[in-house]
Amino acid sequence: MTTDLPPPRRQRADGATLVCFFVLALMIVPARLVFRGLPLSITPANFLALLATLCWLCAHFTLTLGMAKGRTPVRTALFVFLTAMVATFGYATYGYLPSDELKLADHALILLVANAGLALMVCDGVRGVERLDFVLQTVVVAGAIIAVIGACQFLLDLDLTRYLELPGLRYTSEDGFIGARSDFRRVAATTGHPIEFGVVCAMLLPIAVHYGFQARERGQAALRWWVCSGLIGMGLMFSVSRSAVLSLVGVGGVMFLGWPARRRIQAIVVTIVFLVLMRLTVPGLISAFYNLFANAGTDDSVRYRTHDYEVAAYEIAKHLWLGRGAGTWYAPKHQVFDNQYLLSSVETGLIGIATIIAMFACGIYSALRARHMSTDPGTRDLGLTLAACLVVPLIGAATFDLLSFATITGLSFLLIGAAGSLLRSTIETSVRQSRDFGALRWPARVNAARELLRRPGGVRG
Repeated sequence: MTTDLPPPRRQRADGATLVCFFVLALMIVPARLVFRGLPLSITPANFLALLATLCWLCAHFTLTLGMAKGRTPVRTALFVFLTAMVATFGYATYGYLPSDELKLADHALILLVANAGLALMVCDGVRGVERLDFVLQTVVVAGAIIAVIGACQFLLDLDLTRYLELPGLRYTSEDGFIGARSDFRRVAATTGHPIEFGVVCAMLLPIAVHYGFQARERGQAALRWWVCSGLIGMGLMFSVSRSAVLSLVGVGGVMFLGWPARRRIQAIVVTIVFLVLMRLTVPGLISAFYNLFANAGTDDSVRYRTHDYEVAAYEIAKHLWLGRGAGTWYAPKHQVFDNQYLLSSVETGLIGIATIIAMFACGIYSALRARHMSTDPGTRDLGLTLAACLVVPLIGAATFDLLSFATITGLSFLLIGAAGSLLRSTIETSVRQSRDFGALRWPARVNAARELLRRPGGVRG
């Protein structure tokens, strides 16, 4: 006896598909490659972000393309952020700006719109937790790939980025992706700087760990996610970056607050084993990290980050509220601030820096709110994970000019949008469950309520 089964339904391209193409362009294509022949430096990832912004805008004029409607905390924060950036641009260009600074202000505004539009596409165009998982799993796999590139640079002095130069693109600088610190190679993989590479790995590691735990709890193949976790953790070590370690400590603090005791113990054991393996396979690397913090008081890089506060205070006072214009403070014309809070205060004023911090805070709030409302263990753990990831930019912004680097900036906006998408999906699921609950007759409604109360987290929202 044969049964004719319907063919599996193919997933048509949607917002998640476009975002995944952006992720691959952002992380795999070297960050210093831009299109030839354009008056502004535009990378393939910038182009796809602008395309996503245009698609998001056009889709909101229809009711049939699946774009989510309605206000969310992330959407509101992104609109306030864009409004502040446009106001800063208008204030800066209302008076006189030198031609070089005007060009950079135009470029900065385009990139800000592109990144905010990408976040909006993720928030409104990635519908459902399954499609969000698809996007974040793509991010993890791309992170593992660049970790392998970083490992080749660190262990073999082999720079694979030389083979990733695509036709029609050019390098914005001739600087290599391999440096040196404490007698070790210091690598950047495909990102713009080793610090950025390390912070990117710190941001991606909790997502990889999340999918490893979830696959194991669902009885699925988990080895691939643990391999990705190991590769990303290895990439963090090969960056030889203080900022990466500080970011990882912030991530660990958030995760430990939300994890059950058993998972905390597992994480501690795995961390100890990983550090022992790194000590055995790369002698001296753990000692190099220890010395980075033990000698922080006499380290030249730390001194450089703290000696420019007076200059920053003077420049902030000149344009207190709206700043001198995003992108207009640049080296070598101006002194470098290895601190995004100082740089944004100078360029966008107190209003600008407040909206930037509020944007990340809204992302963290949305992720934690989704965790609070959901009764699904996977969704709850994903909410905690995204909140931990969004702590990384807030820590990294204090140690380097984070928003000046394309990869970490693009990932930050993507994860803000992911937090908004998760909250929207959780609310839609809760509404659907409440409607189904209300349609039940009284005995069935009582049994359903008891079942909800038995689930982890109970009834929330």
